[in-house]
Formats: sequence, C-alpha cells, structure tokens
Amino acid sequence: MATKEQLKEERDRIVKGLEETYKRLIEYKKQKNSPIIVVRNGKIVAVDPNDILPTTLYKRDAG
Repeated sequence: MATKEQLKEERDRIVKGLEETYKRLIEYKKQKNSPIIVVRNGKIVAVDPNDILPTTLYKRDAG
C-alpha cells in the first residue's frame, strides 16, 4: 500500500500534468482561433480563447 507521502507526490504530478495540458490547450485554441466550449451555469457556451487566462492553478490541499 502506498504511503501518504507517495500519494501526495503522485497527486502533485497529476495536477502538474493537468496544468500543463490546460496551458497547451489554450495555446492551441489561440493559434487556431477556435472557441473553447464550456458549461457555465448549466448552459453550453463558446468562449473566445483570447478571453481566457493562459495558465491556471489547481487548488492543492495540504492533506
């Protein structure tokens, strides 16, 4: 069974990967001038990629 420290390290690597994937997605959408489709308040909307921050940070709990 993995220890808490091993699980924390694995979680941190996963979150880092998600952040990098998000960054690449935004860059790609800007290059292609293609909208990003998201759900806001239960409705599907198209968002201009230039209106979105190029990076995001996921909340990492201390536990």
